[in-house]
Amino acid sequence: MNRVLQVFARAPVPGQCKTRLVPALGAEGAAELHRRLLLRTLDAAFEAGRRLGGVRVELWCTPGTDHPFFRSCADRQALGLRVQRGYDLGARMHEALADAIGQGALPLLVGTDCPSLDAALFEQAFAAIESPRAADVVLLPTEDGGYALIGGSRCDRSMFEGVPWSTDTVFTETRARIERLGWRMHALPVTWDVDRPADLDRLRRQAPQLLLDLPAAGA
Repeated sequence: MNRVLQVFARAPVPGQCKTRLVPALGAEGAAELHRRLLLRTLDAAFEAGRRLGGVRVELWCTPGTDHPFFRSCADRQALGLRVQRGYDLGARMHEALADAIGQGALPLLVGTDCPSLDAALFEQAFAAIESPRAADVVLLPTEDGGYALIGGSRCDRSMFEGVPWSTDTVFTETRARIERLGWRMHALPVTWDVDRPADLDRLRRQAPQLLLDLPAAGA
């Protein structure tokens, strides 16, 4: 089965992305960190593709694909640009996963907020849904109660509709819905993501290059 890595990203427009980090980094700094995290995620996706072979990488953009940064990403690497469509995050995620599964592909969908995403983790996620005793769905839970990756050979609208996004119950609610479907789920080890100013100290310790020379709030 063909593999697809779908990266969800908002255009790096100051004041319209990573807004919870604006008090610490300012609008320009938060947008620049978002841009760096996106590039890091794409690099990890393409490295996984080189190691596994047969992985297509897609950048699912919002509000559209015409932002110059998205175009530069496509020019930099063999990258398909797609537009996120749907009335909320859950609907957009369902559409992307269903699109790949409908084409006979095996998708993993990720955001850009998780600096621990790397090629090895993508390999683990694909292995969980490709092995002889494969799970139907794989999730990468995060410490704040959400998840940073979802994928598998099956998806259903009920996994996404009415989920209280950006709360600490997203992972448990999604797991319960998968169980109600009678599907097998595999959870990868819990990781963390960068959402709030409190996360920046940890990021500075683990990936200091992502914060190098960023403009600060009020600068």
